[in-house]
Amino acid sequence: MPTSSVFSVARIGCTEIKSTSKHWPCLFPQHGPGRKHERKIELEPWQQEIVSTYPGDFARGLFHSDGCRLINRVRRPLKGGERWYEYPRYLFVNMSADIHRLCGEALDRLGVAWRFSKPTTISVARREAVARLDQFVGPKY
Repeated sequence: MPTSSVFSVARIGCTEIKSTSKHWPCLFPQHGPGRKHERKIELEPWQQEIVSTYPGDFARGLFHSDGCRLINRVRRPLKGGERWYEYPRYLFVNMSADIHRLCGEALDRLGVAWRFSKPTTISVARREAVARLDQFVGPKY
């Protein structure tokens, strides 16, 4: 955006970087009126080319905005007592089926096994899949 000025705003614990322009909708045409889960979300061809080339960066953005990495703790009652175990997993929660599709496509490109744990939640829980996604997502800051 060569014609737009970029400025920063100091906030507690961070610095916000801002830029204003009437042309942002040209670059991000999926933005529009109404709830995003009720309207079509499609990438423009030039956006799809970037996402296809950099699926790890795209996945990182998705999980940093609408996802999390957590330790899942499970209790199983057995005859000899309870058995507890834990494992890391990623969850991505969004109401939009289009965004789920985009996330799933990026995970497929990365070779990350995933499934829906709920209608609005993508889960990555297999040990190998979590390790693979760790290579791209990393911690939220």
